[in-house]
Parts: sequence; C-alpha cells; structure tokens
Amino acid sequence: MGGGGGVFHSRSPDDYKREIREIRDKTKDEAFETGVNEKINEKLGSYNARDTETHREHLNDIKQIIESDKDGDVELKFAGSVSKHTYVDGLSDVDVLVLVNNSELADKTPAEIKEYIKSRLQQKLTNVEEIRTGSLAVTVRFKDGTEIQLLPALKKGDGYRIPAEKGNTWSNVTRPDKFAAKLTEVNQACGQKVVPVIKIAKSINGQLPEDQQLSGYHIESLAIKIFRNYPEDAPRTPKAMLKYFFAEAKDEVKIPIKDSTQQSIHVDDDLGPENSPQRLRASYTLYRISNRMKNADASANSEEWDKILGDVNGQ
Repeated sequence: MGGGGGVFHSRSPDDYKREIREIRDKTKDEAFETGVNEKINEKLGSYNARDTETHREHLNDIKQIIESDKDGDVELKFAGSVSKHTYVDGLSDVDVLVLVNNSELADKTPAEIKEYIKSRLQQKLTNVEEIRTGSLAVTVRFKDGTEIQLLPALKKGDGYRIPAEKGNTWSNVTRPDKFAAKLTEVNQACGQKVVPVIKIAKSINGQLPEDQQLSGYHIESLAIKIFRNYPEDAPRTPKAMLKYFFAEAKDEVKIPIKDSTQQSIHVDDDLGPENSPQRLRASYTLYRISNRMKNADASANSEEWDKILGDVNGQ
C-alpha cells in the first residue's frame, strides 16, 4: 500500500542562526547605505539653499550696477559654476563674463576694463570686504565670505575673448557654452546625478591643503570624462557615484584633459605633461580619499564618512 509522502529536510539550530545573522547583517548594511546617502543629500541641500539665498542676491546686485552703465551696452553673463549649477559656496570658481561689446569700453585693454569695473563697484556695491584686480579678473569678496570673479569679455561669433593668461592682451576665442553642453549631456544620461556628485567632490577637495586642491573646472572636466561611460547597471545613489568618481579620478588625473572651451590647450596645464610629478602627487591624494571611502564601507563606519564629507552644516 502506498502512501503519500515527501522528503523532510530538518534544519539544525546552526542553520537558523546563520540565516538570522545574514538577515541582520543585510539590514545593517542597508541602514548604513541609507544613512550615508542621507548625509550627502543633507549636505547638498545646504549648498543649494546658500546658492539660492545668498549668492544669487550678490550676483543680481552686481548685475544691476554693471548693466546700468550709461556709456553703452555692458552685459553680464554667467559662465562659471553658476551657469553649470555646480557652484559650492566658498569653494567654487564662479566666473561672470562682463561683455563690453557696443560700449565705449570695447576698444580698451583688459587692464583698463578691469580697473573700470573695480571703480564702478567700489562706488555703489555695499557689504563688500574687498575688491581686487588680478591678471584675469576682478574678484569681489563680500563680508559674508562669498567671492565672485568678473571676467571682461568680448563677444566674437559663438564664442568670447577674455584676458590672456599672460600680458595685457585678449585671448583666442573661447566657447564656455560648449563645455556646459557636454556637462548637461552627461548629467542627463546619468539621471541628473552627476552635478550633485561634482558639488560634493568640490567640497571634499576644498578640505585639502590649498597646494593639493584641483581647480573646480578640472573636477568638472574629470566628471564629464569619468561618467561618460558610467555602467548602466551601476547604482545611481550619491554615495556609489562619489566613490566611483574618486576611484576613477586617481588614474584619470595622470593624463591631461583637452580644454573644450579652447581657452587653453588643456584644462589642467598647471599639472604639466602626462605622469608628471605634479600629476602623480594629485593621483596619490585622490587615491587616499578613495581608499578612505572603501575602508569606511568595509567597516560600515558612518563616523569616518562624516569626516570625509566634512561638517554637513558648515562651509
């Protein structure tokens, strides 16, 4: 006589313990990932708030003074981190082009135009700590710590001429919009997540000693190169993409990046040729940051991530 039946597999207490431990570990890992991503998003939120509330106000004040010029058509155009939405308060290279076409300034030298801009702002701009002229731009530092750089420029076709890096002459035609278009394309392909990563990378970079910091433009250019081929199946979380950026940047920084704006040959000419001592030092700095992130993940150390990211509510 037959009877229904099946094979019954008993499970030992050790099996149950192992399953419980795996579930607990998985829950702990997910909580760690969520916690770090929340910290990054909180930091991004503080940047975005400052960008809107403080920096834009200063830019509008400058814009009103410059564009009220009675000598002709003088116009301001955002061309740096503000136009690309990668601005980080206190850490970013903010460039505003002061277009002087069709004005009495159009025939002046870059030095004369910079002195004119400085004079106009000193007469009317308030809450200013310092206004100084450099080799390329006029820098305005406000009492709240905000710095804005104003570059004289001439509109030429679909590009601009700005002060040359050396001497009191105009540069070749540059095309900053071309670079911004590349960044927008890569950002959209990665679900609008590249620009936030750039902001956090600039913040981490800003904590380094000044002689170890990369320029904001260099960080943006590295991000375009790195995320152009970001794996489709890779996570789109801030933490995962930030780790990916520094892991790749340590190698990419060894190779010069061509300047798509045509302002110079490379965006990172100051670091010299491929594998130069300066590039190897920069690579080692980026490697250390990347390694700190990996070690923090390996031990699920939220406090170490806090240190890497810096003060969430600070500069």
